[in-house]
Amino acid sequence: MMNLEKFIGKGVTKMGILLLFIILIFEIASAVYCIVTKQNHRKIKNYIRISTFITFVILTLSSVIVWGLQWVMLGTLLLLLALKATVSLIRNKENKKYKTSKIVWKSIVMIVVTVFVLAPAIVFPQYKSPKVTGEYKVATATYTYTDKNRMEEFTDKEQYRFVNVGFWYPKNGNGTYPLLVFSHGAYGIKDSNSSTYTELASHGYVVVSIDHPYHSFYTRSEDGIVTMINSDFRKEFENKNKGVYSNEEEYYLIQKWMKLRTDDMNFVIDTILTKVKSDNDPIFQHINTEKIGVFGHSMGGAASVWLGRTRDDVSAVVNIDAPFFSELVYNKADDNFIASSKTYTTPLFNIYSDDVWRQLDSVPVYVANKLNNKQLEGAYTTHFKGAKHLSLTDLQLFSPILANMLHGGKPNINPYYCIEKENELILKFFDYELKGIGHFNPKKTY
Repeated sequence: MMNLEKFIGKGVTKMGILLLFIILIFEIASAVYCIVTKQNHRKIKNYIRISTFITFVILTLSSVIVWGLQWVMLGTLLLLLALKATVSLIRNKENKKYKTSKIVWKSIVMIVVTVFVLAPAIVFPQYKSPKVTGEYKVATATYTYTDKNRMEEFTDKEQYRFVNVGFWYPKNGNGTYPLLVFSHGAYGIKDSNSSTYTELASHGYVVVSIDHPYHSFYTRSEDGIVTMINSDFRKEFENKNKGVYSNEEEYYLIQKWMKLRTDDMNFVIDTILTKVKSDNDPIFQHINTEKIGVFGHSMGGAASVWLGRTRDDVSAVVNIDAPFFSELVYNKADDNFIASSKTYTTPLFNIYSDDVWRQLDSVPVYVANKLNNKQLEGAYTTHFKGAKHLSLTDLQLFSPILANMLHGGKPNINPYYCIEKENELILKFFDYELKGIGHFNPKKTY
């Protein structure tokens, strides 16, 4: 027998579809009833409209429906229909002459409008947050940092490069905690793995996630300005995935993308290290600058591995589903990629989905990721069987439809199991490497 928590969780996830189904049944049944009886039944419809709005309010107040932007259009529609119905009942005018064509057209229009207003709730359903197991309550903060040593390359305007960052940290924390820096994937956003940041912060970490402007799908600065993804970068990335470029051209793009990413990450880390010395903000006063870890998804994972190679103060790296771009060498004579001959010494934990796992031995840019690479033989590696690339982010929970569209299919793994197990493993790795807590010996496959 399904327990109550699982039942509620599934109902919450599919609330938009359930409401759409109920409203469509009502509209179709109402139209059929009117046509069969050859009456408008306006009074009955008005009472139902009012009752529907009241029910929606009750469900919202009781938190069965968690109010958010995805419910605004539906709530507005139901309110307008209820007000119209109330006015109609008060005026109590006689029913207009029955017309089948009018009943049919009104029903069609109502169905179309209902689908439209419920689309946000279906595409971005409310969902049960992954479990948080730490002792600390988690606080958040956002800032915009401007790098006056770099000019923005994605705009013709004379302006400095900026990055938006989000912090997740122990609320009312006592003492200092390791700093963890996250970088999102191509088209990603800084909140892409917020469940991971929350879980880590609840166990005594200060986590900062970076929006890489023009690489992120969108980012909002402290002044409210929204910056969207750059069309040239999007085209470059799409062409790379289509195999448009030669190996040499692809290598040039990799270097360009990684320079932007690592420059952003270095700037944020250096800014934070400076603020720890001079800023009284509790966030910075709770940071242990001797314990720094970096992690990221996809392109952000590649940039994190790069920082593990180039920064002496980075003590642990988690790579989520990314190629080792920093360990990649282009051999012009053979027009091919080879793995670097330099040993990678920073503790490294790799997490792979099916999408990347199946490419490790066949796709040239993953040559350094091969499990038999002697230069990274000390790295930990785990494969989530049945997971797709975006299963390792919160998008699979935040918008299953969008994630499945981008994947080209549905992952064959429970999304909550995948995220929660991923969070658990990342926590254990950082605990072991940065805090010296416990031991770390992940299974090869989950």
